[in-house]
Amino acid sequence: MNNNLQIAIKASLEAGDVIMKVYDTAFNVEIKDDKSPLTEADKKANDIINSYLIKTEFPIISEENRQTDYSIRKNWKTCWVVDPVDGTKEFIKRNGEFTVNIALVTNGKPELGVIYVPATKVLYFADVMNKKGFKVVLNSHNTSIEEVLEKSTLLNPKQDNSKHIKVVGSRSHMSQETLDYMDTLKSMGNEVEIVSKGSSLKFCLVAEGNADVYPRFAPTMEWDTAAGQAICNAVGIDVISKETNESLLYNKENLLNPWFLVSKN
Repeated sequence: MNNNLQIAIKASLEAGDVIMKVYDTAFNVEIKDDKSPLTEADKKANDIINSYLIKTEFPIISEENRQTDYSIRKNWKTCWVVDPVDGTKEFIKRNGEFTVNIALVTNGKPELGVIYVPATKVLYFADVMNKKGFKVVLNSHNTSIEEVLEKSTLLNPKQDNSKHIKVVGSRSHMSQETLDYMDTLKSMGNEVEIVSKGSSLKFCLVAEGNADVYPRFAPTMEWDTAAGQAICNAVGIDVISKETNESLLYNKENLLNPWFLVSKN
């Protein structure tokens, strides 16, 4: 296994451990300047992930780090893109649908991705160059890389082209444009079923064959999507910008993503 992928997996598991320790307490919630929530879990997980990734040669873009000015970032060929707790709203609701997202990006394109679901100990990881994505259900956050590899199974997206289309929708964000997109699918004679998940688990649903398409016609940031895109890209699923009709790119001057569509090639 790629050494950087191993580092990212180890970081995600240790972050997941500390996240669940906070989850099981009466934690406080702060509101950041952008009106998004922040908990002790975000801060502690970010510290742990940084401690792992800083040992590599690559700089880090994390939701909870102070962002480096683009005049410096634009010279980064490769960097990490991290969300220590993706789905903080789901964390606060205590519904378990929050993740640790870690991706390695080169020339704007994700090449490695890890998504860990601490509440269920489910781990997704992928190497885009080798075109393989994996899923494993762990017994403990303290699991060795050897055991992760031994227990993991390959991700396989849906292969059929039936008229029954499972569309991923967010529990927290459902825009009118998304509803319009589903109406368009129905007008083409398709039966549409909505599959709801929080956080980056929406990407995983498509990558593992439990959904056909994920339209995201609402705001996201790069750290919300980089790991999910890596996992999808590794198994032949595209993440296409509605602005450029090309794959989403990372380490942009503006870290806000355009709207996008996740679906098979």
